[in-house]
Order: sequence, then structure tokens, then C-alpha cells
Amino acid sequence: MIDYFSNTRIFNHMVEYKDNNILSELLKAVSDTTRRSVLTKLCQQGTSRVTDLANYYDMSLNAVSKHIKILEKAGLVKRTTIGRTHWIEANIEKLNRIDDWSKELKSIWELRLDKLDEILIVTKEKKDDRSKSRS
Repeated sequence: MIDYFSNTRIFNHMVEYKDNNILSELLKAVSDTTRRSVLTKLCQQGTSRVTDLANYYDMSLNAVSKHIKILEKAGLVKRTTIGRTHWIEANIEKLNRIDDWSKELKSIWELRLDKLDEILIVTKEKKDDRSKSRS
């Protein structure tokens, strides 16, 4: 007999694993203050040259470029090369995945708190019933 549900579970697990890898890359990319700053500047100023972005930081062009490559790998920025000039553009749609994840966490905590509230209410009712029966 074929168990169709076990295949579904494997597929869902694979999808969740892929989403977790994407989320990990995003969180890693925005975990650094310089990378968050680069992303913020790109959102504020629009598409910028790598050399212009590097002027804001007390580090080498190579160091800034490495930060940009991490943001690029996570899909948070897009690079366009025209001649020898590299233009960097913010792509913040990927940040929605972090937002979705935080909403999932919030939902889980709300469910747990609701359940705790139910337990506390039932416990209080039982305690009140015992007090009434003793009087």
C-alpha cells in the first residue's frame, strides 16, 4: 500500500528547509550594522555606485564591496555593471520573508498565551468552586 501522506510530509519539510535557508541568509545579511546602513542608504538615495557608497564608511572599497556581495547573495540588492561602474540597487521585497517569519512567531506566542489564559481561568474557577463548597 502506498502512503501518499508521507510523501507530502517530505515535500513540505523540503519546502520549509528551503525557506529556512533563505531566512538564514537574510538574517545573516542584515545582522551587520554596516550592511544595514548600506541597505538604508540605498533605500534613501536610490541606486548608487559602489564607490559612492564606500565614501560613507571608514573602510576600504574592497571591504564595502564584500558587504555588498553578502547583501547581493541574500537578494537584498541588485548589481548592474555598465562599463567599469557597478550600480547597486536595493531590493527590499526579500525583507517580507523576515516580516512573515516574525508574524509566525507572534502568532505562535499569541496561541500559547491564549492557552495559558484558558488554563489560568479554569484553575481559578476550580479554586473558586472549592472555596464555595467549603463555606
